[in-house]
Amino acid sequence: MKQQWTLRRRLYNGGMRGLVWLCAGLTCALLIFLIGYIFYRGVPGLSWQLISGQTSYIRNTVGILPNLLNTLYIILVAMAVVLPLGVGAAIYLTEYAASGRLVRIIEFAAETLTGIPSIIFGLVGMMLFVQKLGLQAGILAGGLTLVMMILPTIIRTTQESLKTVPQSYREGALALGAGKWHMVRTVVLPGAVDGIVTGCILAIGRIVGESAALLYTAGFGMALVSLFDSLHTSSATLTVALYVYATEGGETALAFSIATILMVLTLLINLTAGIIGRKLKRKRRSLPTMRRATGSCSTCCRMWALSIPFPSFPQEWGQRATPCLCRRRMSSILQGAGCSSRSWYPWAEELPRS
Repeated sequence: MKQQWTLRRRLYNGGMRGLVWLCAGLTCALLIFLIGYIFYRGVPGLSWQLISGQTSYIRNTVGILPNLLNTLYIILVAMAVVLPLGVGAAIYLTEYAASGRLVRIIEFAAETLTGIPSIIFGLVGMMLFVQKLGLQAGILAGGLTLVMMILPTIIRTTQESLKTVPQSYREGALALGAGKWHMVRTVVLPGAVDGIVTGCILAIGRIVGESAALLYTAGFGMALVSLFDSLHTSSATLTVALYVYATEGGETALAFSIATILMVLTLLINLTAGIIGRKLKRKRRSLPTMRRATGSCSTCCRMWALSIPFPSFPQEWGQRATPCLCRRRMSSILQGAGCSSRSWYPWAEELPRS
């Protein structure tokens, strides 16, 4: 009976392992086929004239330089608006919000917005920004529409990154007399910058690949205009140009060439996200942890810091300082938080030596 049970378990484990390998192989094969087919159809049509020129029906030329610039413009506009909003909302939800129910409601709303189809965002953006607010179809209306789409992504990624910062970092900063905002700005945000950067790059990737929402808000313009003129002028991005050439113009070869450029941009964004994330994590791991720096006297140090008013620190530390809060330990705490003592408080160098 025992041998039969062992044989059945081995067959089950082998079958599950084979199923996992099969799924992984199918996923890799699908990715390789997709990328390979796009490159096979699009690379022969690439040329410098296509990348650096612009479309003109009078001169019978085709170029995507205006579409490339419009894509960069809409990335700048969208990220300039969504980055302060998303990071600020995540900081409030993680560090300041006292109501757990409010935080759960906002998180649920953000997750719900993530699953809404982009075509709905396009309709709402057209009705709100173009019809109600009177903005013309262009980069500004399209960028504001994309802000509504990528704001949940920035909030959730930043919020999860802030949660990964050890609580001992916050306690150590507050124990040294730092205010709430000073602690967030100098300790929490530097520790979470890797996740914030990764979320921003993922948001940029969605901006680059978005087309449905921009059909209603950004327009189909193919003219080469400046950044300020494109804010209120119909300007097509690469994805919109891909749609126009593939459906209305029937130019499949040109559409595959644009798809190749979009694929290269997407791969570069993903590689950049991975490289930046690994470098920031490696830099963060090289810093000593707050627990290791403070040891067993973090509570004593915190009580000492809270017992002295902040304005009287330079005059009264010599009378009330406990033996455990020496200059060496203070420097270790500051280094563990990723800050130098002079960048925090000028009087940190004047702490008593033990």
